[in-house]
Amino acid sequence: MSNERNPERVFFELRPEFRHPTESAAAILPVPYDATSSWKKGAQRGPEAILEASSYVEPWDLETGTEPFRRGIATLKPVVCDGAPEVLAGHVAGRVGEILDRGQIPVVLGGEHSVTIGAVRATVDRFPRVSVLQIDAHGDTRESYHGSRYNHGCVMARVREWCPIVQVGIRSIDTSEVAAFDDGRVFPAREIVRSRDGSWVDRAVEGLTEEVYVTIDLDAFDPSIVPATGTPEPGGLDWYQVTDLLEAVAGRRNVVAFDVVELCPAPGQHASAFTAAKLVYRFLAMIFGSD
Repeated sequence: MSNERNPERVFFELRPEFRHPTESAAAILPVPYDATSSWKKGAQRGPEAILEASSYVEPWDLETGTEPFRRGIATLKPVVCDGAPEVLAGHVAGRVGEILDRGQIPVVLGGEHSVTIGAVRATVDRFPRVSVLQIDAHGDTRESYHGSRYNHGCVMARVREWCPIVQVGIRSIDTSEVAAFDDGRVFPAREIVRSRDGSWVDRAVEGLTEEVYVTIDLDAFDPSIVPATGTPEPGGLDWYQVTDLLEAVAGRRNVVAFDVVELCPAPGQHASAFTAAKLVYRFLAMIFGSD
């Protein structure tokens, strides 16, 4: 890492040789978008906060015993969109498709959860048998919400039209979502927190295809761990429950892309941004280590 500030914020403040835009193993794509959030606004500031906090994450990853930045982690220009989420989906799909076509792992930083729709669409176009692992407090399977089928509350309804999904950490759904609630593919937070043997991890991974897209809504964590999110829910997951699952997925499946969304920066809650940045780096360490 460099001790000098870069004029444009880049992940980890990496020196140029470790952040080549086309030759790095992974590419960070910020999507500072927040048009449909239901409660607290501010998720458009999430990507910048994560990038800033990443500068303070140690480059040596203790859990994996690696320095994943050496594989190259590019930070690309953000997707800027003031339009409807349907418009955003097209922009994100185009940019993520370019990253995938270069053989890189896209890492999308939201923004609200609707940014996932375009990213998954681009991934499905290139990996027709991909499945999606959703780590989240909310089901997000409404068919429409606030007049839009691309609202943040409809993300997984759109995704499951294209590919199989597994949902982990869920503890809040709307009445309209109950009929399609698949007990075999949903792992509620209550079940996970009360699990004595961690067998839920194996069952969750078994539901995924060989190629996987992972979407991580930070409200999956308990608010005591990540309070800075727009729609917090009590009774969430802890750091090791989430990272144990990610480790299993990275070790047993081919993670082709992932996103981290719904950080809503708030004064005095800088630990949330740091947790998100560390999560990105840790997951990349796991993915690189499994190659």
